[in-house]
Amino acid sequence: MANTELWFCISNLNSFAAVLTKLQAKVFFLGGTAVFFGIFLVLSFDTHLKVPDQTREKDITPAVSAGKRIWEQNNCMGCHTLFGEGAYYAPELTKVVERRGKDWIRVFIKDPQAMFPGQRKMVKYNFSEQDIENVIAFLDWCGKVDLNGFPADPPLRQALQTIGTPVAASSGPAPLKKPVPAVFTTASCIGCHQIQGQGGAAGALIGAPPLDDVFRRYDREKLITWVKDPQKIKPGTKMPSLYGVAVNDAQLNEIADYLMSLNPAVAAPTVPAPVSTPAPAPATQPK
Repeated sequence: MANTELWFCISNLNSFAAVLTKLQAKVFFLGGTAVFFGIFLVLSFDTHLKVPDQTREKDITPAVSAGKRIWEQNNCMGCHTLFGEGAYYAPELTKVVERRGKDWIRVFIKDPQAMFPGQRKMVKYNFSEQDIENVIAFLDWCGKVDLNGFPADPPLRQALQTIGTPVAASSGPAPLKKPVPAVFTTASCIGCHQIQGQGGAAGALIGAPPLDDVFRRYDREKLITWVKDPQKIKPGTKMPSLYGVAVNDAQLNEIADYLMSLNPAVAAPTVPAPVSTPAPAPATQPK
């Protein structure tokens, strides 16, 4: 069947070629080339018109440019990928600010080993505070470039974000809804974990559970012990050692108090309503 179709196509081509004169064939070739070249120019021009908006050219600040120079001078693409280009030894960083947050990246660049003792092989570059801010500005700009959906969302993100959220009544009362304190951002918690619907972008990649119902799994003392030294309790865990690096004692207590306060069973003390006393009856006026 395939041979018959091939013979039919060749026969038609030969018949078509036999109909055209040399001049007609030349005009056909040059005309087709001109038409498609014109289409190519129009598409190229249209693409160049869209580039400034897609790349957010107006957001390229001096800090972004300085961060790009640091990225190139230190050969970051020798390990990482950016926009899908580079090496595949270390994580892809196009959306790293969205996944982790600026506070987490700031702490990590200062000392990668402090957050992941014995696990990370990233070099400690001893960047200045300004250099770190410039790198973050560059990565933040990269994450906002319109790449037509690249990189795709992790397929397990939605599934993992539902873990720990209010489920069936058999699991107990739903966690309370409360504003999330700023410490969850400054201490980099929401870079991995979801809490009250915020953060958790990296949870699908590393399996970090939401924290809304952590009170079901830990009491206050166990939670503090876990945050202080997660590797001691569970060797090989991907939970970083934030204590002493991004979290001090006061912040740790604030985190524990907030997470425990989401337990609806720990009811706030009720204040008795004031007892209203009836107003005295008006005195009887003498007639």
